[in-house]
Amino acid sequence: MSPRPKKPRNCCKHRRPEDLVYKPAGTPLVDLEKVSLAHDELEAVRLCDVEGMTQAEAGEAMGVSRGTIQRLVCSARRKIAEVILLGKALVIELEE
Repeated sequence: MSPRPKKPRNCCKHRRPEDLVYKPAGTPLVDLEKVSLAHDELEAVRLCDVEGMTQAEAGEAMGVSRGTIQRLVCSARRKIAEVILLGKALVIELEE
């Protein structure tokens, strides 16, 4: 059996191409371990943490369930904390 197709998500296209990688200052990118952050994870964190929406409201805005938003936010926060605390590079993936 093949996996269920991914449901389309309404993600704001607010990223500039030069803002796709964040890394510690003074360390070349080639020397850093990279952590990928999906565009839908970024959008879920933006809606919940920056815009102050509840997970239910963010789910409605993105066209997915509240449970999906919860998983996206949890995953994104774990990756962001890993990048900050362990000195890794954060690479934001473009929408597919």
